[in-house]
Parts: sequence; structure tokens; C-alpha cells
Amino acid sequence: MKSKSFKQTFEGTQRPPLTTYPNSDLNHIEFAELIQNVESLSWIVSVHQEISQSNATAHLHSHSYYELICGLNNDVEYLVGADRYQQQKGDLIWIEPGISHKPILPKSLEESYHWDVLRFSPEFVEALIEIAPDWYKGEQQNYKLIRTAGTRWRFLPALLRSTAEEFEKKEFGWDLIVMGNALTILAHLRRAVIDETAKIQKVEKPELLDMALGYIEENLVGKITLSGIAQNFYVSESTISHLFQQKLGISFYRYVMQRRLNTAENLILKGKSMEWISEQVGFTDYSSFYRAFKKEYGMSPSQYRRLQGKPKVMDLKV
Repeated sequence: MKSKSFKQTFEGTQRPPLTTYPNSDLNHIEFAELIQNVESLSWIVSVHQEISQSNATAHLHSHSYYELICGLNNDVEYLVGADRYQQQKGDLIWIEPGISHKPILPKSLEESYHWDVLRFSPEFVEALIEIAPDWYKGEQQNYKLIRTAGTRWRFLPALLRSTAEEFEKKEFGWDLIVMGNALTILAHLRRAVIDETAKIQKVEKPELLDMALGYIEENLVGKITLSGIAQNFYVSESTISHLFQQKLGISFYRYVMQRRLNTAENLILKGKSMEWISEQVGFTDYSSFYRAFKKEYGMSPSQYRRLQGKPKVMDLKV
């Protein structure tokens, strides 16, 4: 079968949806104004630097596209799904579409935390797989963090940083450089995955927080209560409540609600019925789901689905 050209692959495709964030001014931006003067490459490959100064600015969220996140600080915990990782400077985190994630920052910060973030639309990845089928294999989804320090891939963070600078400055030929660097980074990332000497980091040793997060993931479709999870792990309700507030910067019930609605977002984009979605994320009826979704995102689930069908650029949240 003859492969499509790069141009043919993207002709007629929609730009990836913009992830909507709880209580964010981004929800109220006029998208026509946002899209104006934005080059077409911005929805295929996007790269920028993200800065967080507290857990309050680091929301749990997910996207409809792929992300590669490079940490520029040492000793930062990062939550990917229900898995918690210890991220060091230069570590690369790969995040699949629909996977919730957020940095877990110390309660008191002595410095800002920085990440370089490279994003790829699903269409870009599909085109890449057509050209190089061996690039994306099953094990690609089974790893999340690669440590580059002390390895042959220690140059990747610097390459990602220079790519971000090209994307920001947009000098002559920037689009070719960004696309070329993105392909180079992805090729080396694949080499790192299949290389037995690569420092692919494992999930942190399970603690009470990890077990609680896993419990929530396994029970999203059902009723989740503070008393129920406390009884399950033989601890007090105050222990669980304090743990979420201290580590994640939000309440236990707030986290549960964010996970339910993150999952709902992804199901909405897949075209599932709203009533079915509300059941799958643990709501007893659609009206309760409707109210919770509108309160969180400032629009109804149906409005969200229509909005996501419009062309727009990728958002700038880690």
C-alpha cells in the first residue's frame, strides 16, 4: 500500500482539540482571535516552556494529543495517571493522549519549576507511523520516564530547549528546524526505549498516596467516599484528607471530581452518549453530571463537544 505524502496526510484534517481547564480564563478566550496569526505548524507540533510556582497553578488534566515533558529542575514528583515518578533535571516524560497528569510541587517553593514541553498532534504521530512503522510499538506505551543524565541521550534536553527557542522566536526557517528537531528527538526517544542500557525509571515505591490514587482509578465508575477509602486502607479519614491536601494541594473530593471529569472529557471526544458517559464516571444521573461539568468548565457537555470540533491550536498547559 502506497503511503500518503506528509501534505496529503494533513490536508482536510482538523486541528487537535484545546483541552479546557477548570476555572481558567483560557475557557473564555475568543478562539477566532486566538487562531489568527498562528502558523499551521502550531497544531502539528508545538513546543514551549511551562513554569509553575505552586500546586495551585498545576491542575490535574489530560490532552487529546501526545506530550514529551523535559524537567529543568531536580527532585520534582510527577503524577502520570495513578503512577508517581521522581523527576530529575533532564528526565523525559512521555504522556499518551487521554492520560491525566500533573506535577506534585512542594508546599513551600524556594524557586519556580520549569519544564520544556513538546507536543504532537495525533495526525502527526499517525503520519510518522505510516512512514516508519517500527517507531511506535506496544512498549512505547509502557514507559513514562527516561533519565538522560549519564547516558548517550544526555543531549536531548538541550536539543529540546533550542527547539523551544526556535518556536518562540520564529526567525526565518524556524518551522523547518522545529519539525526536523522534533523528528530527531522522537527517533532517539525510540532508540532509548529499545536500548537495554537506557535508564528507564520505574514508578516510585508505593506509598499510601499511590494506593489511594490506584483505588480511585479502579472505582471511578462507582461511589467513592472518604470513609470508604479510609476503611479500605485501615487509616483515619483525616489521614487521607491531610495526605491529598499536603501532597496534591487539593482536597480528596476535589481530586476525585477532577479525575471523573478528565475521564468524561476523553469519552466526550470519542463521541459516546452523554448519558452513558455520566454512568461511566460515577454519576448517579445525567443531571448531576451536567451540573458538575458546567460548574467545572463553564459550559455544558454538549457545548464542550461542539467546541472541540472547531479548529483551534494546542493549549499551553503541562
